[in-house]
Amino acid sequence: MLAAVGHCGACQEFDPARVPDDPVALFDEWFCHAVDSGVPEPHAMTLATADAAGRPSARVLILKDVGPDASWHFASSAASRKGRELTANPVAALTFYWPALGRQVRVEGPVLVDPPEVSAADFLARSPTARALATAGTQSAPYTDAAEVTAALAGVRDTDVAPAHWRSYAVHAEAVEFWQSDPDRRHLRLCYRRSPDWTRTLLWP
Repeated sequence: MLAAVGHCGACQEFDPARVPDDPVALFDEWFCHAVDSGVPEPHAMTLATADAAGRPSARVLILKDVGPDASWHFASSAASRKGRELTANPVAALTFYWPALGRQVRVEGPVLVDPPEVSAADFLARSPTARALATAGTQSAPYTDAAEVTAALAGVRDTDVAPAHWRSYAVHAEAVEFWQSDPDRRHLRLCYRRSPDWTRTLLWP
């Protein structure tokens, strides 16, 4: 489970020779260190997807949870561009970048939809305005005037029920790379790969 902000312990210096056997434990250490170091929005991440033709797109959104099975969770409308791309091509890549610490984490793998109760719980945990927008609009669809959004929001009557298009997604990691910067550009890169157990490999800068 994703560590709660403000409740993380100290993180040791990064030594590839002394790391956990699985990437989730190391990610938790790095995430905690980012929180304790005051990194703004440490749970912000870039999500990269591609359509059926392989054309990529990327955007920044919020990590909601990390499961012990190495699943990184986020939520969106299935009608949005990323939702449509995940339907057509259910694989994705995530990137966390904490520049103040000189650290990146990259996650790659297939994407599965979480159970309906998980999607519903994510929706209900959102602010009233976020729920109303998700219910009233079609994310990523064009509009011509702000009055259209205002009118759509005014027509929303009940946001206590998740709309059918709301999804919680999970990237089930097949590869997780931890990147530590070096002032001499000899960046330290450690990659975990699942095949089916986790193995670790150092990568050239």
